[in-house]
Amino acid sequence: MAVLVIAAMTVLRIVYASAIELRTDEAYYWTWSKEAALSFLDHPPGIAWLIRFGTAIFGDTTLGVRFGGIVAMLVTQLLLADIVRRLTHDVRAIVVAVLMPEAALYYGLLMAKVAPDVAMIPFAVAMMWSLVRLAQSGDGRWWLAAGLFAGLSLLSKFTAIMFAPAVAAFLLVPDWRWRWLRSPYPYLAVLVAIAMFSPVLIWNAQHDWASFRFQGVRATANYGISLRTIGDYIGLQFGLVGFVMLPVVLSGLAMTAWRGYRTREPVAILLSTAVLVPFAYFFFKSLTLRVGDTWPMFMWPTGFAAAAVNLAMMPKEGWSVRTIRSSIFWVKAALVPGIAFVVIVFLYYVAAPWNFLGKMDPVGAEAGYEQVAARAQAALDETGATWIATTDYRTYAMMRWLFRGRVPVVEINERGRFQDFRDPGMDRIRGHAGIYIGRQPDDHSPLWESISATRAPLGQVERRWRGVLIDTYTIDKLTGWTPELSPSKDSPLFQWRVLAGEFEARSHA
Repeated sequence: MAVLVIAAMTVLRIVYASAIELRTDEAYYWTWSKEAALSFLDHPPGIAWLIRFGTAIFGDTTLGVRFGGIVAMLVTQLLLADIVRRLTHDVRAIVVAVLMPEAALYYGLLMAKVAPDVAMIPFAVAMMWSLVRLAQSGDGRWWLAAGLFAGLSLLSKFTAIMFAPAVAAFLLVPDWRWRWLRSPYPYLAVLVAIAMFSPVLIWNAQHDWASFRFQGVRATANYGISLRTIGDYIGLQFGLVGFVMLPVVLSGLAMTAWRGYRTREPVAILLSTAVLVPFAYFFFKSLTLRVGDTWPMFMWPTGFAAAAVNLAMMPKEGWSVRTIRSSIFWVKAALVPGIAFVVIVFLYYVAAPWNFLGKMDPVGAEAGYEQVAARAQAALDETGATWIATTDYRTYAMMRWLFRGRVPVVEINERGRFQDFRDPGMDRIRGHAGIYIGRQPDDHSPLWESISATRAPLGQVERRWRGVLIDTYTIDKLTGWTPELSPSKDSPLFQWRVLAGEFEARSHA
């Protein structure tokens, strides 16, 4: 039955990946997959490589871009199954571990939406799997495998570093600490991880450590304590992990942590700390900052493994029959409605004609760019312009995706995002008129004071989804100017936006 459910849900994700147009960040990552850069300002290159894997099979289609996420989900489930099998030898616990992701919207549907987190998850779970193998076998060579997968995790997203406290506790709290501290294997594992992460280090050394400065601004931003951002964080976890699933997993983690630290059991320490520390960190950050919807995504698969193992451990630890039955009931209450909820959300986006959330709909808010592209094509035809300019990376990404190389597209500002990108087609830009597409009111940015182009209004176009107006865009003709692809680092055309529209304030100096 579990295999049939997983097969059906995999088909559901394939249909979703094929039917729903890319969101703006997905299109942005797709542009990365077309470049030969070692790394990128926003994230390491893992997501670009994952997309390149899918598009090599299915071409530049929505399924091709998202196919890596579908594979990542299946690999994650296989690893979770083997972790739980090795720790419990309990079929019911294995089934719970592989069905929990299917019952959480984060994974049951949204693993079909590519993001750096999706690229990181299978490697992060593989690192946990390697450390479980280490704990069971005592073979120090598993440290090297853990270092390999840790490096690949970091090569996908920087937040993989949040697993470091769990690995440190796994190494130092159990009674085996002195054995491993005297062994070369943990230190070799660190070197292996650094070697795997080296493309990011090399790129950053060549570009003034731009990624680390960018993420440093994001990590240290503080807009004052806000109950709204706390509510957003907790509400997102209930919505994306599950209204029943979240308490089930957190209670399982709490019991696993108690068991692990009380008895100094390495795997229980590892699994519980790997989730509870990032969960607490994001809660702390949510006091002053809105936590992104995918930021905590990497940690919950480990929580699913811990909750499944805890379910199998309770009878062995002498818990009452009533407590065990209650735990099984709540697990079932999380799985069945959770999977049904994922299916309902799938049907809402793929088959339903309604918009219940208005502009707040997470998919609808980034839909409808085909309307903008169609109007831009008409403007190109009317004016004889040969290229498209934008002033935000979302519009840039969607225009590149929708035009698929037929027309050069350039974001004329935030050039720090595009270091080491290939020539967009300057031979078709230089000396030719262009079309500017700007979301209102961004089209009135002060940046235009430093740009000598002549703008001639051509009209406006609305971006709508299911009858709801999402955004309005200005369409202008640009003449007498050629965009500068590599402005100086203190130029307003180089600086990048972070978080809620704030600008990076530091100059190159």
